[in-house]
Amino acid sequence: MRNFTKFLAIIFIIAAGTAFAQDSDKHSGKKVYKAFAEPDGLQRVNIVSGEYFFDPDHIIVKVGLPVEIHIKKEAGITPHNIIINAPEAGIEVRENLSTEPVIIKFTPKKTGKYPFYCDKKLLFFKSHKERGMEGIIEVIE
Repeated sequence: MRNFTKFLAIIFIIAAGTAFAQDSDKHSGKKVYKAFAEPDGLQRVNIVSGEYFFDPDHIIVKVGLPVEIHIKKEAGITPHNIIINAPEAGIEVRENLSTEPVIIKFTPKKTGKYPFYCDKKLLFFKSHKERGMEGIIEVIE
């Protein structure tokens, strides 16, 4: 009986750990989106933000072609924004997000990988960026 109780305890711990790992990784897997120029010449990207994530969080665009990002946040009271600080690449963005889409336009001038993130923070808690609300815009040839 004692061994059976230990066995059940071990099964419970493994099951609980697996469930926690699956839940905590809900938005941690990188989602890559490669934009293509549409007939009007724009590379369009749709991004949804939410509780400490951007979806997609890795965007690939071509240098020299205009980009139009439509970004909105899921419903909720937590404020979010998007920051992209890459003036050397012609990309400078600081926009507060709402449930209505915000349209961001730029033309990348230099190849490279440029981070974007939410810099919101409540009191002494981790910032949204520290909680995983970040991504990469990769500019390619």
